Amino acid sequence: MSAAARQPDAAQRCPCLSGLTFGECCGPVLAGEQRAPTAEALMRSRFTAFAIGDADHLLASWHPATRPRSLDLDDGLVWYRLDIESTSGGSPFDTEGEVEFTAHHRGNGGRGELHERSRFERVEGRWFYLDGVVD
Repeated sequence: MSAAARQPDAAQRCPCLSGLTFGECCGPVLAGEQRAPTAEALMRSRFTAFAIGDADHLLASWHPATRPRSLDLDDGLVWYRLDIESTSGGSPFDTEGEVEFTAHHRGNGGRGELHERSRFERVEGRWFYLDGVVD
């Protein structure tokens, strides 16, 4: 199923569970209509991209120095909850930030979670995912 087919309507709850609608939260970032203002906002948009299968956004938001050439998403995984554990830096005025999160998923192998401390870098006013440490 394509990312467009899985994309929520603008009025639906955003998959990142920010409490905002998709149109108020990650939708404009994924559509390229606006930049993520903070590292956390970019993290939320990346989680949403995993949830809807938008590999293009994941690659575009990955720092050029660490970006893979391609990305194969597992269609068998359903990403259903994002918990932001902590943030450090990452404001609209910072050049670096860190977001610690737990992303919950389910698939054929049952339920699972990914706990990561992700690093972000702002280049020319735009946030990029640099890398992360998975626990």
